[in-house]
Amino acid sequence: GIFPWRRGGLTAFVYFFPRHSSVKADEAAGTAPFHLDLWFYFTLQNWVLDFGRPIAMLVFPLEWFPLNKPSVGDYFHMAYNIITPFLLLKLIERCPRTLPRSLIYVSIITFIMGASIHLVGDSVNHRLIFSGYQNHLSVRENPIIKNLKPETLIDSFELLYYYDEYLGHSMWYIPFFLILFMYFSGCFTPTKAESSMPGAALLLVVPRIQYLVTEGQIFILFIFTSFAMLALVLHQKRKRLFLDSNGLFLFYSFALALLLVALWVAWLWNDPVLRKKYPGVIYVPEPWAFSTLQSWAQA
Repeated sequence: GIFPWRRGGLTAFVYFFPRHSSVKADEAAGTAPFHLDLWFYFTLQNWVLDFGRPIAMLVFPLEWFPLNKPSVGDYFHMAYNIITPFLLLKLIERCPRTLPRSLIYVSIITFIMGASIHLVGDSVNHRLIFSGYQNHLSVRENPIIKNLKPETLIDSFELLYYYDEYLGHSMWYIPFFLILFMYFSGCFTPTKAESSMPGAALLLVVPRIQYLVTEGQIFILFIFTSFAMLALVLHQKRKRLFLDSNGLFLFYSFALALLLVALWVAWLWNDPVLRKKYPGVIYVPEPWAFSTLQSWAQA
């Protein structure tokens, strides 16, 4: 015919660049049931593999994991880097709305790369603690670092810190929150009666996201995502679309995290040492920086 398109080629083109439009009532009609299993696994892996990682490093004897070998925390991190992307993909599969596959794939790949970069930097950082490294101080102010010769070695440690705290965290958390927001955008229903959470969901709305925000130093990303979620809820409310149980769970989890982060910052607002380490306008101390500060204060 006049057009050189073939059905197979056009299908492949559409598959690679899927349609991604605003939520409509007919799309929202297919409301998904509450994903109790996935949210439970997310909560469990967050507490065990992420929050519990540095704790496990302190609990297990150092003789079992020599300083020149991966620690138990590193193995926790490796498991996290495999399990979390898998859970994110399963979550996207259950979304009632068709999401852009290409963006999902790129986000997952970036997530894995960022988390892996962080794995290396975080591993070295926690190993340095056994040698006297103090997390509440900057790299150059640390007693075991500032006297290194030649001084260019200090630059290398600062580069490692940059990969760990900035590049790794950015490549890890930006796609993570992007995927959660894209999933959240499909969690709307035209039936107000379906806008409620089961009782079991309340047990899973536990403090977990705030640890990612504080330890990952991603408050700006977190607050931006939170406001984007709120704006989307208000926008869809005009169309008489309401959050389903999964959307409510995410929304309440973010709201609780915001409250806990605010309380954490208020508690440490006047700490002079942490203020020096975090001199910017956004002051959100890391839990493990506070932990090492307390350890050195009691020593």
